[in-house]
Amino acid sequence: MSEAGASTTRVAIVTGAARGIGASIALRLAADGHDIAVIDLDALACSETVRGIEALGRRALAVGADVADETAVEQAVADVTAALGPPTILVNNAGILRDRTIGKMSLADWDLVINVNLRGAFLMSRAVQAHMRAAGWGRIVNLSSTAALGNLGEANYAAAKAGVQGLTKTLAIELGRYGITANAVAPGFVETAMTAEVAARVGMTFEDMKQQAIAGTVVGRVGQPEDIAHAVSFFVDERSGYVTGQVLYVAGGPRG
Repeated sequence: MSEAGASTTRVAIVTGAARGIGASIALRLAADGHDIAVIDLDALACSETVRGIEALGRRALAVGADVADETAVEQAVADVTAALGPPTILVNNAGILRDRTIGKMSLADWDLVINVNLRGAFLMSRAVQAHMRAAGWGRIVNLSSTAALGNLGEANYAAAKAGVQGLTKTLAIELGRYGITANAVAPGFVETAMTAEVAARVGMTFEDMKQQAIAGTVVGRVGQPEDIAHAVSFFVDERSGYVTGQVLYVAGGPRG
């Protein structure tokens, strides 16, 4: 199909957008000219993100929903469609950690991480793709992680993020004929409240954890949420329509 100009305004959904990487992605897509629905467990927690989007002159909507809940996802997408219009951009960013080594990991730890990180991406993609197909255009960007390659104490998270990559490549195959692309961004260490919480859990100072991450990359710094948002913006752009089924590691050039 012939694509519209790069400035075409779309309705985008960004999950897990109350803070951190998700909030940065939502703001970047708003700066790109899109109207944004931000989905998180607590709609009130998205207030700052919504204010930032509106300050950029775009429409914004906060929706409280559990992305692992089928009924909640369907209602959330219906609410977005009623308020902003049919969504044709979806960024599946919502994710959680429950780190334990395999001997200490409970079934609840496993299920919760798989459900939010992988089941959530599936449910959101399934719900939104119908609007994309109707429009003959769509962009799905899933957040994976370098943990997909394996990471100590993260069997659940690594499995979910590897699954996200498989889901992404399959969506690209199934939906490409409708003008829909599906790609994944896999961050390395990014400085966020969540990584600070990880440092506290393992008994490290956040500064020590950051220095450890810096030593493992070639660029000499840790990632920032904006680094991930820039990559998502590329995949969402009108001009990236010939790029699909790809996994982009935004990780500062890991050593080894």
